[in-house]
Amino acid sequence: MSYREEIDEMRGELRVLNKAVPAAMGGFAALSKAVKDNGPLSVKEKEYVALGMAVALRCEPCINFHVEALMKAGATREELGDVLAMAVQMSGGPGVMYAAHALACWDELAA
Repeated sequence: MSYREEIDEMRGELRVLNKAVPAAMGGFAALSKAVKDNGPLSVKEKEYVALGMAVALRCEPCINFHVEALMKAGATREELGDVLAMAVQMSGGPGVMYAAHALACWDELAA
């Protein structure tokens, strides 16, 4: 399955979850919006933090979503690589595997 297909499939699953627990998901959406819309860091910087955490926590759907968001925020592949290197430094061998997923996702979406 391609990264685009994985992203689309996860979005579908999230729509189902939103219908099942609308109050909880609405609260999560409000938190996400408040975090991104406020503070001294740019959305791109915040997305880099989120991506680094997603790699360290080994959440592939999170990685895919944050790579996509970084592309929309004007990130570059070189910047992505730098963030992935830091994530690897913080998470060791397992981080290497998920960092490779993140770079492959970027390359597929950029193509």
